[in-house]
Amino acid sequence: MTPRVLSVAGTDPTGGAGIQADLKTIGALGGYAMAVVTALVAQNTRGVRSVHVPPVSFLTEQLEAVSDDVEIDAVKLGMLHSTPLIDAVATWLDRVRPPVVVLDPVMVATSGDRLLDEEAEAAIRRLCHHVDLVTPNLPELAVLTERAPATTWDDAVGQATDLATASGATVLLKGGHLAGAACDDAIVTADAIHSVPGRRVRSTSTHGTGCTLSSAMATLAASGTPWPEALHRAKAWLTEAIDHGAALRVGQGNGPVDHFHALRAQPSGTTGWSTWMWEESADVRARVEACDFVRRLGDGSLEPERFARYLAQDALYLGEYARWLVRAGSLATGADERLFWTRAAASALSEEERLHRHWVGEPAEPGPATRAYLDHLRATAHGGGHGELVAALLPCYWLYADLGARLVLGDHPAHPYTQWLRLYADPTFAAAARTARDLVDRAADAATPAERARMRSAFARSMVCELAFFEAAGPPPLSDARPAAAGSSSASPGRRVAGR
Repeated sequence: MTPRVLSVAGTDPTGGAGIQADLKTIGALGGYAMAVVTALVAQNTRGVRSVHVPPVSFLTEQLEAVSDDVEIDAVKLGMLHSTPLIDAVATWLDRVRPPVVVLDPVMVATSGDRLLDEEAEAAIRRLCHHVDLVTPNLPELAVLTERAPATTWDDAVGQATDLATASGATVLLKGGHLAGAACDDAIVTADAIHSVPGRRVRSTSTHGTGCTLSSAMATLAASGTPWPEALHRAKAWLTEAIDHGAALRVGQGNGPVDHFHALRAQPSGTTGWSTWMWEESADVRARVEACDFVRRLGDGSLEPERFARYLAQDALYLGEYARWLVRAGSLATGADERLFWTRAAASALSEEERLHRHWVGEPAEPGPATRAYLDHLRATAHGGGHGELVAALLPCYWLYADLGARLVLGDHPAHPYTQWLRLYADPTFAAAARTARDLVDRAADAATPAERARMRSAFARSMVCELAFFEAAGPPPLSDARPAAAGSSSASPGRRVAGR
């Protein structure tokens, strides 16, 4: 079902921030967008000129007009200009109790100037007790915790944990104000931290990024996506939106992001959707090929202990991967599609059992990379349609077929992992991967632009998860490291999903 998401925020006549950014984000991520205006703002990409705030009674009338008529799946709160407005929203939230409420506490300008008086800041702190997720930048986090702005990641995590503990809300910690090439974020609760790594985009197209991220989180959560997975997906989507923002050529200051980048960049001519996505993932695939585990697997120098740990995680992955293959079959409309995905599930379960019986031994606990990958597939299976799910499943096929074709060139009679190399270079496996690509292309052809945008996000996230899966098979701990006898590994192959 399409999530119905209400934005409660101020305006931006240039369209890059505030309610305009929220509406674009909600629509781009597949939601139905609604809006209640808290303030009319005369601003552009270079700054705010003036603010007109309608009477509190009119804000209340807008809120009630929506909630009296429409079932709301999520609410995103943005600019709330003064204490009376904040208290009116809190009262409405207590009465309506929307399933998901995300608060972007607009409290500190880009210049560093405080936007609210002390009474309103205290009201925002109280409002945090009424919401599910708070998305402050570091200066705003400092105001909410009444501290100096954090200058290190550990300090920021400490402040976010304190806010989560005091308010009972989950905190989206944003590291964009910290120095360095990385731009990590995290989902923080009173007793847990889920970090999401990211790269810093060197761009002036950053107008409205806070509004955009918070409304993206609200939309994804309204579809049933857990906060950590929602952050993974929203962050990847927003990074691309920033990358594409300069091409819009809007404004002379800090320009907007391109909220509809995924809809503009559709394949044309005879280019299939999956081929287009494969080409888009070139950077991730290059990192897979350069990964120490992959290189040493290919040349045969990989330690048997590392290979065994990889297979143990792979077995855990396959057990749940099979469930989502079955679901892909149940959602398919064609008999050939249902047959393919169902057979793929049976093959994955068979391989998982064989891995445990012949190589893995006692079941292992899933590592962070395995959990993140499975969380992604689980969220996609529960919150997305058939096209989005098969797009998320495809990289498991295609990347392994590609690696098999490349790495088998280094095969030789004494290669310790020859079975793995030959399995994924097998023509039958390559044919199964081609069939999977054809079925995903068919799903993309039948999808709406918004559905294709979600497919794109699902595919890209799975590719990143595949990279993390290989990178997680790092060097063994020093206490476990021991020399391997030459040719001592008769490795049982890894992932085996369909027609292999």
